[in-house]
Amino acid sequence: MKARFDRLALLNAFGQVASVVPSRGTKEILQFVQLESSPETGVALSATDLDVGVRMEVSEVELLEAGRVLVPVSRFGNLLRESMDEFVVLESTTQGLTVCGDRFEVQLMAADPSEYPEVPVFDADQYHEVSAALMQDLIRRTVFATDQETTRYAFGGILLEMDETKIIGVGTDGRRLAKMEGPAQSVNGHATEPGTTVVPSRAMTVVERSLHEQEGTVLLAVRDNIILLRAGRLSMFARLVSGRFPDWRDVVPKEALPIQIELPVGPTQAAVRQASIVTTKESRGLDFRFSEGNLSLSATSAETGRSFVELPIAYDGPELSFCLDHRYVLEFLRVLDPAKQFSLQAQGSDHAVLFRTDDGYDYVVMPMARSASDET
Repeated sequence: MKARFDRLALLNAFGQVASVVPSRGTKEILQFVQLESSPETGVALSATDLDVGVRMEVSEVELLEAGRVLVPVSRFGNLLRESMDEFVVLESTTQGLTVCGDRFEVQLMAADPSEYPEVPVFDADQYHEVSAALMQDLIRRTVFATDQETTRYAFGGILLEMDETKIIGVGTDGRRLAKMEGPAQSVNGHATEPGTTVVPSRAMTVVERSLHEQEGTVLLAVRDNIILLRAGRLSMFARLVSGRFPDWRDVVPKEALPIQIELPVGPTQAAVRQASIVTTKESRGLDFRFSEGNLSLSATSAETGRSFVELPIAYDGPELSFCLDHRYVLEFLRVLDPAKQFSLQAQGSDHAVLFRTDDGYDYVVMPMARSASDET
């Protein structure tokens, strides 16, 4: 293989692909990124850890000779970052790979490409079409609520449910639950069974990061125990998480709750941050108290002190109070537009609190017992 690349374009594609390379493992071959090219399919980079695989096509390239080569992820990435040249030429040799610029030449040892595991490409004829902007929002607004350390495997991923007209994403760790939905189009009857398609959080984070510069449509296809995704020049596969996802419909209220309070995102986030200054790992509870025209936030810690913050709000309902983990509230507020508003809904002080936006986003948080706010 021999090709001339725009260095920055190659570095950008390499960074997205290399994000799935395992930091360590028993298979040394997985520490490489595969670079393959042909006149028919062009040039593409791919990498996998066997559970997640990413393939990125590179357009800013002049293909001089087709072929395939494996490049060591850390050394090749460092070389691209340190070079100041606008273009680099990559050429595979019997020993490995030669990388040349205007003022440098580096030879890297490489592994045998025939030993590299296959990274499936998107070849489905049944799939869903989702806008890239919605897919990015769906991941960003749910992945933080998943649990990366639990032995309940389904909690370590995002549930995707797709029917004829919409897509729903759900993430939970058992203490809070985030759900985002929006329009999607089924092609050739593609659909998923409720509660079964759980995509690993790590895979979804890679997708969300890759969609920052993407526009247009994302294609999603579920078959057997994997999900395939295509967005522009990016394609990806991930093995689904084992285990059935809990029934989120039992958690998210179907109708609006009796108490509804409209709150501004930016000022509420600032007030929560300020009041949570005295919270600690052992004392995470933040008291929310609503009264006519006012929200007061307070926290107490034997080690750090007390806080009290007031925020004027448009509220004339009954007095309401509950204690929430401040981290859960801040994580919700961070994924919203600071200039927008959200609805806080509740049945009473001892019930779950519902945060809801007008664009299909629901977030349910279980309250803390006030006596537990000072416990581990």
